[in-house]
Amino acid sequence: MKLVFATNNSHKLEEVRQILGDRFEVLSLNDIGCHEDIPETGDTFQDNALQKARYVKEHYGYDCFADDTGLEVKALDGAPGVHSARYAGDHDSEANMTKLLGELEKKSDRSAQFRTVIALLLNGQELLFEGIVTGKIGTERHGDGGFGYDPIFIPDGYTQTFSEMGAESKNLISHRGRAVRKLAEYLKQL
Repeated sequence: MKLVFATNNSHKLEEVRQILGDRFEVLSLNDIGCHEDIPETGDTFQDNALQKARYVKEHYGYDCFADDTGLEVKALDGAPGVHSARYAGDHDSEANMTKLLGELEKKSDRSAQFRTVIALLLNGQELLFEGIVTGKIGTERHGDGGFGYDPIFIPDGYTQTFSEMGAESKNLISHRGRAVRKLAEYLKQL
């Protein structure tokens, strides 16, 4: 089965391809010639994921899935949330982590969760799949793997950050991994 994943983020694409395996051919936006910056103006992860998937279907005609992912920090009332990628600027992971660590400096509650929502547009239907992983924000960066906030996020039950875990271990427990496995279970039933 051929599906478009509405992303050009090579990290996300590789992560999803690893989880879905050979049964699905996952194409990126680049693979279909989509080079626009697709708007993400929703107030929720669901809104943004649906907006991206609908854009691809409407402009390119492909059945598609899209995700929106963010980090929600309890002591910051759920921030950065839907603004995670642009928290301190435009897709600057280092600046985002620096800002977040600064805002948590005097906070005792460092609990957080990563949330991914995947919107699937397939055969005229719209479906949503969600994955959440809870954990906490460390006090400094550790590890050089992963991307985004991975160097400062420690999932519950672990002592290592997502960056220190390696892709295979991270995919087993990550928010995106959980959402993609739900997507894959649905697709396998078709």
